[in-house]
Amino acid sequence: MLSRPSIPGLFITGTDTGVGKTLVAGAIADWFRRRGMRVAVCKPVATGCPRRREGLVSEDAEFLAHHADAKFPLNTICPQRFAEALAPAVAAERAKQNVEWAAIDAAIQTMAGSSDCLIVEGVGGVMVPMDRRHTVLDMIGWLGLPAVIVARAGLGTINHTLLTLQALRNANVSVAGVVINQYPAETPTVVEETNPRAIEKWGDVPLLCLVPRFTGRAIPELPRDVVAAVEPVDWLGKARHGD
Repeated sequence: MLSRPSIPGLFITGTDTGVGKTLVAGAIADWFRRRGMRVAVCKPVATGCPRRREGLVSEDAEFLAHHADAKFPLNTICPQRFAEALAPAVAAERAKQNVEWAAIDAAIQTMAGSSDCLIVEGVGGVMVPMDRRHTVLDMIGWLGLPAVIVARAGLGTINHTLLTLQALRNANVSVAGVVINQYPAETPTVVEETNPRAIEKWGDVPLLCLVPRFTGRAIPELPRDVVAAVEPVDWLGKARHGD
């Protein structure tokens, strides 16, 4: 349904909705941008989109576009948008529309044609239904990009992360590693202190970084400690691993 892009890239997925995939994807896009690379960002399908003068707009796509300094219009960065904050398959059905895979494929290929790397952000977790037959996991497999799993820091995250890992590996998806988001670096509980290493051990997966908790807005600028958290990771090497 989707063609593999011709450039290195990463697919940012999560253990659940609301874990901070957009923040992490934007920070990774910013990492590439600061190294002089032309970064394509894509949110293939977004739900819960507010309606503005120009129609439905994905705020996640706006965030990604800002931090990637993207040159493409938002309707290319996010070609499929729905108003209700539901799983894409449900939102599309209620809107009496279909998820147009051809439009998503065309958008990705257009951006890839004049970019150096690609960051794709999914919706929810890997088993979220995209249409009647396909899930986010199918989309990751079609694109062939290494997956970055964004996970919570607190209780329950070991189970959620290991299940996500299992699903990805069963589908033969390369996993670049795990990012723990909203980590309370100054006041972690015992659970939050031990979870990252437990995930690394039991999941046999690289722990890429701990992105600290912050309050406020990440536009126009990402918080310095978020930038510092992602800075040491060789994201280009992780992206090329899927070539």
